[in-house]
Amino acid sequence: MGVAAAAGGTAGAPRLAGCPVFPSSSPWNRRVDRLPVAADSATIVASIGRDLRLHADFGSGLWQGAPIGIPYDVVQRGTPRSRVSFDYADESDRGPYPIPRGVHVEGGGDRHAILVDRDACRLYELYALRRAGGGWRAGSGAIWSLRSNRLRPAGWTSADAAGLPILPGLARYDEVARGAIRHALRFTAPRTRRAYVWPARHFASDSTDPRLPPMGLRLRLKASFDTRPFPHQARVVLVALQRYGMMLADNGSSWYVSGAPDRRWSNAQLHTLSRVHGSDFEVVKPAATVRP
Repeated sequence: MGVAAAAGGTAGAPRLAGCPVFPSSSPWNRRVDRLPVAADSATIVASIGRDLRLHADFGSGLWQGAPIGIPYDVVQRGTPRSRVSFDYADESDRGPYPIPRGVHVEGGGDRHAILVDRDACRLYELYALRRAGGGWRAGSGAIWSLRSNRLRPAGWTSADAAGLPILPGLARYDEVARGAIRHALRFTAPRTRRAYVWPARHFASDSTDPRLPPMGLRLRLKASFDTRPFPHQARVVLVALQRYGMMLADNGSSWYVSGAPDRRWSNAQLHTLSRVHGSDFEVVKPAATVRP
């Protein structure tokens, strides 16, 4: 099924392992292609990098010995639960967490682990997960019901700097194979502001420079951008960025868009996303900005 054909069907909430990936009313799953452009859009885009290129931070194969992207594991009721100790215990959900034997952990410094309980439709996410003696330790951890839009408490982090869940912002190959990604994507920027906008709950900066983006900011690919010349996998990603946009979730490289690793991704197709520049994006007018 092509992108155009898929777009004509009933949208509904994205699903994974028999569970909704949050309700259809979730901000992740709401289209933003008809919302107004923020007055400071050009300034914010310039701070991230007008001339810098879009990058798919996911794919097939390995990079420095680890899968390319943020992996997730589907667990079930019988998966053993483990206690986890946290560096940021005052902003973490205590658990326990269903960490399977052979859990997939993101490569690099962030070491995210994402666990989807298919029986309870609950999402468990951990940041900087590592073994500690006979148990587990992580920087932070968060637990969500995939059937609820409930947010973290104001000011709390999650496994991500913005206090958001990671899973709903990942590009997944199974969605591309069906012809459409029906949710916003997660992305990073190198410098952010000491502020956040709904639905984010946390900031990760000391700067009050208004030219910098706050956590949770939503951008979209301009409607005038022609996606037709791109190969299928890249085109599905770009159409999602036009319709649902992308949400700023962490500090990192400019215009790096997140996804889950999968051996069926074509790295060659995804590499064509580098034809897209920061100037091809615009900021969607946000809800109220929250400052400390």
